Amino acid sequence: MTRPRRIVLLGGGFSDDPDTLLDDFVLATARIADGPDRPRVCFVPTASGDAAGYVDRFHTAFADKSCEPSDLPLFRRRHEDLRRFVLEQDVVYVGGGNTANMLAVWRIHRLDEILREAYEEGVLLCGISAGAACWMSTCLTDSFGPLAPLGDGLGLLPGSLCPHYDSEPGRGAAFVSAVATGALPGGWALDDGAAALFTDGHLETVVTRTPGATLHRVTVGTDGTATETPLPYRLLTA
Repeated sequence: MTRPRRIVLLGGGFSDDPDTLLDDFVLATARIADGPDRPRVCFVPTASGDAAGYVDRFHTAFADKSCEPSDLPLFRRRHEDLRRFVLEQDVVYVGGGNTANMLAVWRIHRLDEILREAYEEGVLLCGISAGAACWMSTCLTDSFGPLAPLGDGLGLLPGSLCPHYDSEPGRGAAFVSAVATGALPGGWALDDGAAALFTDGHLETVVTRTPGATLHRVTVGTDGTATETPLPYRLLTA
């Protein structure tokens, strides 16, 4: 049976939250549609420069869960056959950090091509911050210091993304302005604490561990005015 193509945009998880509700949502999603009871979950820490502490936190958080955790370093590469390793996974979980640097490193190793193939094969892709923005065509990023548009994403989901929409000063106004002026196409803004599941390119559901935190649809009208619409969500509980 062909698995659906799925991406989860995360506004939290093991690296930021005091609980693992969003990570548990990812694992539960991986088990849907005849998925494995113990999904293989690979953490990709490229955006942080493969920071050892970040990788350790991932393994600590997932060690007691019903899954098979692993990690994929590229700065000190261990896996000769990246394609085989990635396609053996059920979940690819991309960490946060510098989005622009991460995408550049991926392309040198041709991991961008492999991730596109994994998506088509039904490997669930997910990530936080840079690990969420990378799946889009464009995003708002601080990779270069000041907030700026970046049109260098993998384009598995159309449009733009702004992570940390409600938590980092200036992000919300900068994203809405960029959409209004055409610097970014219309897209999505994700609050910290929320997560959004896209199936076959379409938004399926929004969940949150924080009441009020959600995904926002940001569009621009014919008059050049950007409109932000918070979407309904399901509250996760332990």
